[in-house]
Amino acid sequence: MSDSYLNFANSSFGARLADLVGLPKPLLLERYRPDQPVLDGTLLLGGGAASELLQPLAKLFAAMGVQSVAHRELPQWLSIANQHGLLSGRWGVQDKPGARVKALLFDATGMTDSSQSDALYGFFHETVRSVLPCGRVIVIGRPPEACSSPRKATVQRALEGLTRALGKELKRAITVNLVYCAEGAEDQLEATLRFLLSPRSTYVSAQVIRVGQSTQPGAPEINWAQPLAGKKVLVTGASRGIGAAIAEVMARDGAQLICLDVPQAQQGLDEIAARLGGRALAMDISAPEAPALLSEAALADGGWDVVVHNAGITRDKTIANMKAELWQSVVNVNLSTQERINDALVESGALMAGARIVCVSSISGIAGNLGQTNYAFSKAGVIGMVQSMAPLLAARGITINAVAPGFIETQMTAAIPFAIREAGRRMNSLGQGGLPVDVAETIAWLASPASAGLNGNVVRVCGQSLLGA
Repeated sequence: MSDSYLNFANSSFGARLADLVGLPKPLLLERYRPDQPVLDGTLLLGGGAASELLQPLAKLFAAMGVQSVAHRELPQWLSIANQHGLLSGRWGVQDKPGARVKALLFDATGMTDSSQSDALYGFFHETVRSVLPCGRVIVIGRPPEACSSPRKATVQRALEGLTRALGKELKRAITVNLVYCAEGAEDQLEATLRFLLSPRSTYVSAQVIRVGQSTQPGAPEINWAQPLAGKKVLVTGASRGIGAAIAEVMARDGAQLICLDVPQAQQGLDEIAARLGGRALAMDISAPEAPALLSEAALADGGWDVVVHNAGITRDKTIANMKAELWQSVVNVNLSTQERINDALVESGALMAGARIVCVSSISGIAGNLGQTNYAFSKAGVIGMVQSMAPLLAARGITINAVAPGFIETQMTAAIPFAIREAGRRMNSLGQGGLPVDVAETIAWLASPASAGLNGNVVRVCGQSLLGA
């Protein structure tokens, strides 16, 4: 559904009127095009004397084609950049701001005590006004739970408050995210930085992403233009909406698709599978025999590389007015079915080495929602399933992660009453709803062979919704 106010606020007349009466002016978001670079502009790098990732970052910038300049408090960057054949320079002269940039990246990995926080203040105080619209801000730290001292854990945990507050301050469609990179996992950063710096992450902000060591041996060769080339990918609920967008992005990235939906959606399912060169599979995944049938189908294909659990239903009522069958059907489809299918696929050996499982949760599972106790329970359960299964699946070289969409423009949200729909659109830092493709891009990043260091993450795709943590 079209966002009429967003389009109005970005027209010449609408923008003037919004300025005149003080109305919000959400910007049109930049979205990914296959012909564009990872970052369409310059990255300004900051950090402290003890920053630990400068060498890995230089290597990654060279691989990604990212042009960088350094803040004055990071003079060591220039010689490191030169070692890797990068053209770089110092941002600003005589303590005056330099040219505007498309991204800020602060390496906080060397911070061991809160008394060192002035480096963060100085960098962001001087630079935030220089970030272009639709820009990116990334802070990289170390996982607090793995820090060697309480003081280091304290300052690293404090980065979460900083990035979430920055996400609300910067406006102009600028996103801010925090990446906790475990020691020894520096070689797993590339997929995440490519995602967060690019327009693929346009509706992902104020997230905390943990990058750990790879769950599988060896480093796969990645074709970044088509990272899923040759991979067999199952997408449930694929006939329309977010599911159809997931299938489209997966096909764009080279996947061989198995598109699944209920028999009642056969026509739409057949159409999207044919258009994307995939195979349609009509099945009620909540049926008792579904896990075994899917395992058989996967084994007949020689194994599946990616499973995307997108299928889900809503049956909204306050719990006092909810009949038992409404509770049971939502929990069964949205949660219990995923558990049974995962168990069957893993136990039967139907998932390939290095397989990815990506589940669709919801911010309703994080914050709750009036009239959705059944839905919130099921979507919070998806988060619990991801976090509890992650270490068990890692032992098999498999990762499991989740996305939690916020307000996404779909047929379902188009049916919401006008006032509630407008509130859903505006109650986030980007001032608008997301699109199904925003969820799909995030899932494709988690599904990539290059994302072996991402396991147990739950990433909200909500434009930093005011609901939830």
